[in-house]
Amino acid sequence: MENKLIALVISMTFMVSAWAQPKASAWYTSEGKEVKYEKFKKDLLNADVILFGELHNNPICHWLQWEMTEFLARESEKDLVLGMEMFEADQQLVLNEYLSGMMSERSFNGQTHFWPNYKTDYKPIIEFAKEQSIPVIASNVPRRYANIVYLKGYDALDSLPDAAKQYFPSGVMPMDTNLRSYREMYEMGMGHGGWDMVKAQALKDWTMAWNIERNLNENQQFLHFHGSFHSMYREGITWYLTQMNPELKIIVIASVEQTEIDTLDEEHLGEADYILAIPETMTKTH
Repeated sequence: MENKLIALVISMTFMVSAWAQPKASAWYTSEGKEVKYEKFKKDLLNADVILFGELHNNPICHWLQWEMTEFLARESEKDLVLGMEMFEADQQLVLNEYLSGMMSERSFNGQTHFWPNYKTDYKPIIEFAKEQSIPVIASNVPRRYANIVYLKGYDALDSLPDAAKQYFPSGVMPMDTNLRSYREMYEMGMGHGGWDMVKAQALKDWTMAWNIERNLNENQQFLHFHGSFHSMYREGITWYLTQMNPELKIIVIASVEQTEIDTLDEEHLGEADYILAIPETMTKTH
């Protein structure tokens, strides 16, 4: 009887294990060491800037972005400022009017070109910011100017009127063509834009860094959302921010998808300070 009972317990344990709910995500350090989310969050409190590189259509990224926003708003000793690649710099006035309550949601929807997953993925954060009076910076360069660089070269921006030039940094754009992320982009795009394609990407990175740096005061902490490539290997936005202010403490997050997430795949080592691994079977938001 005792042996049968032991066998039953073992059998039930196996069945529970076989049907155990899989992990939806895991956090790793740059070196591939798994880290508990609660411990990782405490490190965020010491940062001046947090660059959250997302996978645009991944619901886990967006849920964690909302959770991180709420955590920092509640726990940080500094005032939180948000920034989003998803809003372009010429949308700032409209965004400010909506966040301040001067504009209805209907008008906001009619005057803003949202990304297709705005309602499910970004709207909850915007509404939270509105409720908590948290500034949101429309950090990205207007896409029409990035397209000019891609199609006609960077020097074509010189012909724009001053009213247009207010939406991106002035002067000659610094750019290190030896940065790994830009080299990889160039090699993947051979024959389809060459370095002008990479410079269009760099203009976005430079503008987002510029908008972060100039909207960050001493008593504030900046949390920025963008595609993971924009800060991969601590380059892109991170590189430009460091040129502008070497004293900033910047934490970079990258998001990756893997077949299994029990360990971090070797190819993702070093992509960021913290790497969010998500099963590749996770559902998509668009």
